[in-house]
Order: sequence, then C-alpha cells, then structure tokens
Amino acid sequence: MQSATPFPKIIADLLGLDTNETWVIVVTSIAAAGVIATVLLSMTAVLGIWGKRKITAAFTDRIAVNRHGPYGLLIIPADAVRLLSKELIVPEGVDRPAWDLAPLIIASSALLGFAVIPFGNNLQLADPETGLAFVFAVASIASAGLLMAGYASNNKFSFLGGLRAVAQNLAYEIPLVLTGASVVIFAGSLQMSTIVEMQRQTLVTLGGIPIPSWYAFVNPFAFVLFLIANLAEVGRNPFDIPEAPTEIVAGYQTEYSSVYFVLIYLGEFIHIFLGGAIIATIFLGGASGPVLPGVVWFFVKMVSVYLFTQWARSAVPRLRIDQLIQVGWKGMLVLSFANLVLTAVIVGVVNA
Repeated sequence: MQSATPFPKIIADLLGLDTNETWVIVVTSIAAAGVIATVLLSMTAVLGIWGKRKITAAFTDRIAVNRHGPYGLLIIPADAVRLLSKELIVPEGVDRPAWDLAPLIIASSALLGFAVIPFGNNLQLADPETGLAFVFAVASIASAGLLMAGYASNNKFSFLGGLRAVAQNLAYEIPLVLTGASVVIFAGSLQMSTIVEMQRQTLVTLGGIPIPSWYAFVNPFAFVLFLIANLAEVGRNPFDIPEAPTEIVAGYQTEYSSVYFVLIYLGEFIHIFLGGAIIATIFLGGASGPVLPGVVWFFVKMVSVYLFTQWARSAVPRLRIDQLIQVGWKGMLVLSFANLVLTAVIVGVVNA
C-alpha cells in the first residue's frame, strides 16, 4: 500500500515549487510543522485554560469562569499574560542545566509525536513505515524530562514526584506498546496511514448501515486496555500519583514558575491530545467518517478522548502508589500479553 502524500509536498505543489530541491523540502516542512503546531497550541489554549475549567465545573455541578469576556473566553489571554509575566524563581541548589532542560523536553516530546499522525486525507507531516514505533518512542522521552525536573529541583517532594512518574510510566508504557502491537498484527504494518486505511473496510452491515472495521470494534478488549493505559501515561485519575497535591504538593513541577510552569502545563495537555490522536488513529479509524471532512472527524475523536480524561479526573478517585504499581505490573501487563497472544492466534487462524 502506498504512503499518503505528505503535507509538505502538498504545500510545495500549491506554491508550484520543485520538491527535488533540498531547500524546498526544508522550507515546506517547517511551514507544515508550523501549521500543525499552531493548531495544537490553539487547542491547548482553549481546552486547557478555558475548556478544562468549564468541563470540570459541569461534571461537579459548579460555576466556572464567566466574568472575563463572553462565556469567560478572555480568561485565555488573561492567564497567558499572568503566567508569562511572573518572575522566574530559581530555588537554591538546583541542578541548573537539567532544571532548565526538563520543561523543554516534556513539551517537545509530545509535539514530536504529531509529526507522523494523519490528521486527514493527505494532512500528515511525514508517513514513515515505522510511524507507530516512532510515536511511542518520542512520547516516552517525556519520562526523562519528568525525572530530570524532580531530581534537579533540590526538593524532596519534587524528587518523589519524579520517581513516581518514572515508576508509573514504566508500569504502563509496556502494556501500552503491547496493546498497540496487537493493532499492528491486525493491520500488518507500523505505518500510520496503512493502519487507518485498513479500518476503512466494512466489518458488518446492520440494518443496511455499514459498520467500519475500526479496531475498537474488532478488538474492544484491546481498546479498553489502551484507554486505561493512556490515562496512566497522561497522568489523569486514577493515575495522577506523580503530582498528587494532597501528598507531595505538586510533585515534579513544585519548584517551577513563570514560563517554565507554562511549558510543563503545555506538555501535559499536548500529551493528552497526543494520546487521543493515537487512539483515534489506531482504534477509531483516524479521519474516516461520513458527511463531514476527514480532519473534522479526526478532531472530534481526539477531543472525545480528551473529554474522557477530564471525566476521569473529576469522577474517579486516586489510587495509592502501591495500588497503581500492582494494577500495572500484575493486571495490565498480564492482560496486554494475553491480548497480544490471542490476537496473534486469531489472525494466524484466519490467514491460514
């Protein structure tokens, strides 16, 4: 199956530029990356600053921001100015290089993952044959940033939060990758566009309505496993142990302020969107859907996963760290291995 036309090439074709020229590839790639980053940062501003308050208030029967402009929307620039204008306070005794780099690593690792996500028909920055492996690899870099932030802050609460973050990510990244591997067995490829294309086929027809072969329908068990593991990866209840405010102040981000706090906050929400984008791509058919343009369907699916994480944040109680590790290593890991083996057996029998 052929790869989709990359977004940079589409931009070059629209401008009548020769894609055989190196400078054209560089410039159009930067332009395409800029468009995607702008959309993601805008989503983070709306859903992270304003939407999070509104959604949480709706779930908990409270009144959210409503005094800053229509529907409280002006809270977005107000918060941006408030946070960025604050003094950057550097505590004594911090490991300065690691302390400075940690927020950048946390934010950039999530943005890198979107480089291979197909947002719609031909709306993809790159489409390598190892796309799914690339997404998992770059997303896991955030664990290093979390540990660096906790260790370098010279604060025992921060250090404890960093250790919890790494322990949690190790416990749940393996089930996450194994469950993603079961999708690869079905699709026969790691290429994101191929995984999406394989889900365009009709699974069954009910009452004249074709049901697509989304892997959430083909293997709902894997879908549920991935959804739970994703909650742990993005640090949402019941897996928000690394920044549990009632126990360790704010964990790894306790000593950060001003622009550094913004970067960590930004990285947290972009990771949630990246998790939603991966789920939409490998389980919910990517940009496929009736009537509406593909890119609209993709964002609807991605935002739906975001709404699920916010529901979990408001409704599900937090686990203790020992319970979290037990669920990960004794529950999720065993179930993900069982799902992988069962998937391999089913596909082997069907293709025999």
